[in-house]
Amino acid sequence: MTRRTFGALASHATLAAQPKKIRAAMIGTGHGHAASKVRALRSMAEYEFVGVCRPDADDPAMEDVFQNIEWLKVAAVLKDPSIELVAIECADASRNLYYAQQAIDAGKFVHLDKPPGASLAGLRKLLDEAKRQGRIVQMGYQWRYHAGMQAAMEAARNGWLGRVYRFRASIDKPIDVDERRHLAKYRGGMMFSEGCHLVDRATALLGKPQRVTGFIRHHSPLNDGLADNSLVILEYQNALAEISLAGFDPLGNQHRFVAIFGTNGSAIAQPFAPVRLKVELKAAAGPYRAGEQMLEPPGPPGLAYTPDFAEMASVIRGETAPAYSAAHDLMTHEVLLKACGMLT
Repeated sequence: MTRRTFGALASHATLAAQPKKIRAAMIGTGHGHAASKVRALRSMAEYEFVGVCRPDADDPAMEDVFQNIEWLKVAAVLKDPSIELVAIECADASRNLYYAQQAIDAGKFVHLDKPPGASLAGLRKLLDEAKRQGRIVQMGYQWRYHAGMQAAMEAARNGWLGRVYRFRASIDKPIDVDERRHLAKYRGGMMFSEGCHLVDRATALLGKPQRVTGFIRHHSPLNDGLADNSLVILEYQNALAEISLAGFDPLGNQHRFVAIFGTNGSAIAQPFAPVRLKVELKAAAGPYRAGEQMLEPPGPPGLAYTPDFAEMASVIRGETAPAYSAAHDLMTHEVLLKACGMLT
């Protein structure tokens, strides 16, 4: 065998070993994460991004990424067996649940952005049908792969903070009139739309609470009815979780935090971007020394949301199980709806 022949065979073997790209499409354009998820899918070697459906004319599509894209029909996407993954990114939560159900019924894997509709029964039906079809619904909760929060939760789970007795988290941000009008559609308002991320982090750490209490308030002088200043308390046998959210802080992004407190110390992720983590311990534990230290945990490679879609590619190819179960996602949504006074 000549060197040239061997090289050609080796090159062919390498190409043959590369897994087939997963064809993916998106339904909806108006969700706040939609543009970033188009960019993520387009950037990843695992995927061939086919295009976007905009079935609802009132769904915004203002980002530059939507100016040069293949526009598709929902029916065509659902009937195309080569499209395995559909990301659901409408502005309205109930529409997202509706289109997610259509995609699952068509045998697709689904990435469903938050919050997953306003109906617990509707989400249960979706997840049950996905299981029957042998498919997965991946929730788009934003900070499941945030390096600071992951490090804080790792410290708690490994006992480095001692016995955990409190989880505290907050998201504040100023919102304009148009966004207020959109969020006011649901009783939970900002807690329903944005606080769901933090409810997911609390339940991932502490599990299902024994009691849920929500203080869902409208405190703006604008007479739009939006719940724009809210506090949720989750009660556990030996811990409390406090989640607050408001729409007034002009510097809200830098004041966002997730804090976990234990009998040996605390771990606080603040701000979320750039990633910062403060660990303060009475006694050294794990990789952390006693006293206070400020850290910058490195995030995963790639753009925002590439870790989510990398995991989904591995799940679709049968290489790994999902990091979060359907039971966790259903329980988290039940807690959110209870907190927002929306569970019927």
